[in-house]
Parts: sequence; C-alpha cells; structure tokens
Amino acid sequence: MEIFKYKKPLSLMSKSKRFGLASLSVLIIALGLIFTKGFNYGIDFAGGTLIQVQYKGTAPIDKVRDAIDTDSAYEGATVTFFGSEDEIVIKTKMSSKNLGEDVGDKVRALLQDTGDFEVRRVDMVGAKVGSELREQGIMSMLLAILGILIYVSFRFEWRFAVASVLALIHDVTIAMGMIVLFSIEVNLDILAALLTILGYSLNDTIIVFDRIREGIRTIKNPDLGGIIDESVSRTLSRTTLTSLTTFFVVLTLFMFGGEIIHGFSFTLLVGVIVGTYSSIFVASPILMWLGFSVGGFREKEAAKLKREKEKEKMRAMYENGTM
Repeated sequence: MEIFKYKKPLSLMSKSKRFGLASLSVLIIALGLIFTKGFNYGIDFAGGTLIQVQYKGTAPIDKVRDAIDTDSAYEGATVTFFGSEDEIVIKTKMSSKNLGEDVGDKVRALLQDTGDFEVRRVDMVGAKVGSELREQGIMSMLLAILGILIYVSFRFEWRFAVASVLALIHDVTIAMGMIVLFSIEVNLDILAALLTILGYSLNDTIIVFDRIREGIRTIKNPDLGGIIDESVSRTLSRTTLTSLTTFFVVLTLFMFGGEIIHGFSFTLLVGVIVGTYSSIFVASPILMWLGFSVGGFREKEAAKLKREKEKEKMRAMYENGTM
C-alpha cells in the first residue's frame, strides 16, 4: 500500500539544518526540565507505601485526608483520585518498617467512618530497594545503548552506529522531558516504556539506514544528501503506515487503558512520534555531518566484491584440480 506516490525524491536534506536546530532546541528544553524540575519518582524508585482504596460511590476524599492526618505515621501522605471518583490512592514515604506489617488493616481502621470501601492494593518498597531499582534502571538503559552501538557498528559502519545512538539519546531525552513536564510518576512501567522506545526507534532507524545503504550501492549519485532524499522517499509510505498503526494502538491504550497504565502509554505515545521523526530528520542528517563518504564506501564494497570473486575462483580451481 502506497500512501505517498513516489515520482521524484522529496528534498528533505536541504532542510536538515532547520530540523537540526529544532531538535536541538527541544533537546535543550527537555534537559533543562530534567535538571531543574526533576523526576517525580514513584514508590518503585523512591520507596514508601501505596494504598489503593475503592468506595461504593464517590470517595469522600476530604474525610479520608482528615482521617489519615490523625495518625503521625502517615505524616506527609498524599491522597488523590485514581482514574475515577470512586477510587483513591494514598501515598506515603513511610515503608513497612514504619507502618507495621498489617498496613491494610490499619488503613481500614483509620477509614472505618468514611464510608463503604475496599482496600484493593497495598504496595510497599523500602528506600534502599527503591534506590537500587533506580540505579539498576539507569544501568539497563546505558547497557542497552552500548549494545545497540556495538550491534550497528558490526552491521553497518561506525558513522551509522554513532548516528543511530545519537538519535536514540535524542528520543529518550525528549520522552523524559515530557515525563517531567507533565509530572508523570516515574516507576518500573515508565522504565519499560523508555526501553521500548529504544527498541522501536532503533528498528525504524535501521530500516531507513538499510534503504540508504542500498541506495548508495544502486543510485548513481555521488551526493549523499541526494541518495538519502531518494532512499527516504522510497520508504516513506512504509514508515508512515508502521508508525500510524503503532500510534493508534498506543492511543487506544492511553484513552481506554485506565489510570494504571496512563504513564506507560503516554510515554510510548511520545516515543512513537519522536522516534519516527528522528529516524528521518535526526539520524540521516547526522550521517552527513559525520562526513560519510559515498566514494569511499563504494570503493570498499568493490574491493570486498573483488576478494569474494577471487576466493570463488580459487575454490573452483581447487575443486577442478587445476591448482
């Protein structure tokens, strides 16, 4: 299925500086948000206790807050609605060490005069465990990026690898900036979403790079920018269809998946949009700016082909007993 009828190449790389400045501006804003406002760490990474309570009818949130305030163990706790008006979430920095083992029973006793309710979930994570999870999450992302750099270096050429990794860092940083901007709670689900963005963006970039490499071999044009324009134009329909399909699935999760996966689906939405953009307008221009040589690549390919033919000739001579 062709959304865009390919007649002549789109002139994309001629506007690469504009796209580069736009991406750099958004990247700086995202980094500014991350280093000034900071992340809103959830229970998974900050430690503490989360209690989810569902009422039969609208939750009396003011009464719940008053009841919670009567216990000093819950000092500084926050009470908010969770997805609907009949469910609330109580979050406190206190862990099970402070609150005792029967947190559910204690909450039931505190809220017994607030109405008919059910304690649906109690999550507790110690501060030390939360810190370890946070460090392991950062390490997993760094190892993923390092693995991608090594993989692309072997499959393509080092400039392709550097361009793809810089595009991935661009995507993840902007996604994290949006998380900070909208005060999304950072937990293991968000970490999973960021790692998913790495995989999605890499897949999109590899497909574009595959087409560019094929174009370098087949398109009789010595200019890398012209080859990228033609290669991207040929794959634009495929990229658009894949991105739209993924986008609508994630949008459905975001709209109807409920509060529990709201942060996860929001992060993926940002990642799909930014990842699709970066594979064309970030990774490809970086390849040009790194000084990739079309002539040098073609010479290496020709030399490689010559060596393979010589090996085949030697093998044939050996098999025929002429050596």
